[in-house]
Amino acid sequence: MEKVGILVVSYGSREAAMIDAFDRSANYKTSLYVVDKQKNPFNFKRAHELVVISDLNVERIAKFVKKRKNKIDFGIIGPEKPIIEGVRDLIEHETRVPIICPTKKFAIESSKVAQRLLLAKVAPEANPRFKIIDPKDYKSLVAMKRDVYAWLDVLGNQAVVKPDNPAAGKGVGVWGDHFNTREQLFEHFEANCQHGAVIIEEKIEGEESSFQAFCDGKHLVPLPETRDYKRAFDDDKGPNTGGMGSYKGSGNMLPFMTTEDREKEIELVNKLFKELRKRADRSDLRGIPFYDAFIHNGKGSRILENNSRAGDPEIQCILSIMKDDFVDVCYSILEGNLTQVSLEKKATVVTYKAPPDYGGYATAFPDRVNKNEVNTAVDLSRAQKLGAEHGDNIRVYPGSLEIREDGNTYALSSRTVCVVGIADNVEEAREISLGGIRAIKGGALWHRNDIASREHIARSIEHMARLRLQKQ
Repeated sequence: MEKVGILVVSYGSREAAMIDAFDRSANYKTSLYVVDKQKNPFNFKRAHELVVISDLNVERIAKFVKKRKNKIDFGIIGPEKPIIEGVRDLIEHETRVPIICPTKKFAIESSKVAQRLLLAKVAPEANPRFKIIDPKDYKSLVAMKRDVYAWLDVLGNQAVVKPDNPAAGKGVGVWGDHFNTREQLFEHFEANCQHGAVIIEEKIEGEESSFQAFCDGKHLVPLPETRDYKRAFDDDKGPNTGGMGSYKGSGNMLPFMTTEDREKEIELVNKLFKELRKRADRSDLRGIPFYDAFIHNGKGSRILENNSRAGDPEIQCILSIMKDDFVDVCYSILEGNLTQVSLEKKATVVTYKAPPDYGGYATAFPDRVNKNEVNTAVDLSRAQKLGAEHGDNIRVYPGSLEIREDGNTYALSSRTVCVVGIADNVEEAREISLGGIRAIKGGALWHRNDIASREHIARSIEHMARLRLQKQ
């Protein structure tokens, strides 16, 4: 069996899923060299070598690779921060170890303003109406506020406020959800504009889907659609988070989507890809996964955001059911000959558990937090035992969880652990995922109860049916 050394730069559960996919390789004996944000118990157990670089500093990552360049055949980068800061450029320049992620120039999530301008050029029909407001262009707060309110007049107040710079899905504010007056909206806007330009765009009523595609720099291979649950609490209430869960059906589309919706997404992403290829040199786009958040409103498809890294939790829905060897997929990406990816025809559901201070949970529901469990060790053993008993239909992927000197694992500040349920249909996959989640004890962790629920999916289907009728 051929040996292969693989670098994985990790932040959380998304990369645990990548490491699991590599570890399941039937064609290769893998040695995993992991750069981790914390000492993740899942990654530590499977790594040939693991180093913690808590700030994911690209110079320190490159130094780690340089010392092991004769042992590492290629690397893959999960989190957005080192991608945006040019980790691939630096590693490849200093070591010649090929890295799967775009170069710094094509880290498209580094600027929401640039995304909107790119879409305005190549696919204006996919853009919501938007206005870019940069505080550098204004001499006074009064003048800036006047322009904000004038734009709100155009939008009838139905607006979404987005910072230009990445905020891990948490900087967005939506009218009717996060603010209900212009004063509240402007407070949110002002807080964001301390860090640079802000986009105010129209709020679109519709249903969201996450489009992902593997890319070798020459070809796009669309993956099945997934649905992300950004809001912190049940019934899509509360602030945006990094994602509390996701699901995919047994086929390529979500229940509320049509074939036309899917084809339109592929068409729009290919327009973006074609334009970016004009600007790219050689293999700049190699490994860019084209993770795009779409919203469908019965009148068309709009792109809410573009990313050059895999979705979390969306990619866990995909990697957990890959039929192809993930090492072979990565080699095809590096060689520029990836034209298809085979997956099992299964449904998957991902549910996250998070610490009490994540997403404002302890503030919103103080009576639900078991204060005796806060800062206690998190016990994954019963959930992992379910995996051992039931085989490949459940995966437990720790995220913001670390091993400490006492040998126990403790939750940090972000999403702690996710459980992937795999089955023939969404309902069964959901029950498996929730069963694993409920088996995890300690840390006063909490989760949403309605990820991929029958009621939530039914509402999505009914909502889209109503929107399509309004189109006619």
